[in-house]
Amino acid sequence: MRYAGIMSNNEQEDDRPNLEVPDHLNYSDEHVWVDESVEPAAIGITEYAANQLGDLVFVDLPEVGTRVEAGDEIVELESSKAVEPLVCPVAGTIRYVNRDVADDPGVINNDPYGEGWIVKIELDDDEPDLLSADEYAAILRRL
Repeated sequence: MRYAGIMSNNEQEDDRPNLEVPDHLNYSDEHVWVDESVEPAAIGITEYAANQLGDLVFVDLPEVGTRVEAGDEIVELESSKAVEPLVCPVAGTIRYVNRDVADDPGVINNDPYGEGWIVKIELDDDEPDLLSADEYAAILRRL
C-alpha cells in the first residue's frame, strides 16, 4: 500500500510527525477519510485527527438506517482533551456502525485506517467533493 507521507525535507527542524495518508482513500478538509473501494463505503477519522484528539474515551454512534447529508454531524468523539463531531463528507444511508470502537474507542487511535473505521454508508449517486491523498497531504504540510 502506498502512502502520501508527510515527511519534511529537513526533519530536524520540523517537529511534525510522519503521518500516514493512504493513497486508496479520499479525504475531507475536516480530517475524515472515505473508502469508496468497499461497498458500502467506510468512513473514519484520519491519523492526524486521532492524534489531535488524543486518547478517545467515548464514541457516540448513529443508528443504522439513518439518512445523512454531506456536512451533517453524525458521530460524537470524546477524548480527555475535547468533544468533537465527525462531520460526514458524503450523503447516503448508514448501513453499519463499528460497535468495536464504541466498546473500545482506543481502536481508532491505534488503527484509524483499518479496524478504527466508524460507519459504513451506502452512498447516494452524487459525486462527493473529496480530496485525493496528495491534496490532503498538502493540507497537512501547511498545518
